[in-house]
Amino acid sequence: MAKALTTTDFHFKKQKSLYHGKVRDVYNIGDDLLVMVATDRISAFDVILPKGIPFKGQVLNQIASTFLDATADIVPNWKLATPDPMVTVGLKCEGFRVEMIIRGYLTGSAWREYQNGCRSLCGVTLPEGMRENEKFPTPIITPTTKADEGHDENISKEEIIAQGIVSREDYEQLEKYTYALFERGSQMAAEKGLILVDTKYEFGKRDGKIYLIDEIHTPDSSRYFYADGYQEKFEKGEPQKQLSKEFVRQWLIENGFMGQEGQQVPEMSDEYVNSVSERYIELYEHIVGKPFVKSATEHIDERIKANIKDYLGC
Repeated sequence: MAKALTTTDFHFKKQKSLYHGKVRDVYNIGDDLLVMVATDRISAFDVILPKGIPFKGQVLNQIASTFLDATADIVPNWKLATPDPMVTVGLKCEGFRVEMIIRGYLTGSAWREYQNGCRSLCGVTLPEGMRENEKFPTPIITPTTKADEGHDENISKEEIIAQGIVSREDYEQLEKYTYALFERGSQMAAEKGLILVDTKYEFGKRDGKIYLIDEIHTPDSSRYFYADGYQEKFEKGEPQKQLSKEFVRQWLIENGFMGQEGQQVPEMSDEYVNSVSERYIELYEHIVGKPFVKSATEHIDERIKANIKDYLGC
């Protein structure tokens, strides 16, 4: 069985700090650069699951890198290089305290709220009479606050501006970038026979300039439907075939886990872990449209450390 990288603890010249996120380890180099290692950790319901998924980090890092390159003409982004299949090095920016979530279809949490009678989401009025997985007349932006701990919270554009979280001028620029990125992502997905259903973007500022930061259009941050069969399934009210990590959440739910107090994460057998790994590779090949080339998993941490040191020149 291929090995998974679940944690790193490197020490680089000029390193200021190390942050272990749910999935990525982020190294601050001299308050100027960030070295972001996409580990093989996997989370669901805000819980990091006990086993890593081989090649997951490589999949996410390489998808994000592909889309950062493909959208650099729309908005400057933080990426400088990918010195390792699981690593991106980029500019350190001051992140805005909001996530720009954009939805092309009524599904997921938005659909659950709609079912409960909600017709206004983050200040956006929703049309009457919509059905699950129906396409919105035009995509809608439903931002959330970016929480240090706990869950992100829905918030409206006007609340963001009134609370001084983001200035009106900056927020309206973020909106323009978000619509343009979603349009490009949707076009690229359509070329692969996919529908980009919804996604999130994060932005930051450096020297007064706005940059796109973090990952983009990965199956962890986005939801995709297969275009083939979408209309038929929609008309019949059947679930759509999805490309996202929703299949992991469904497996957990079926095994009695939704991240609630007292619930136990079900046992992740080697067979199950391998099946998730294969699914992530399938996601990569559908989304990117190229065969996935597995990197060697022996001594992953040593390889990553050497590649980062070589790039940083230390």
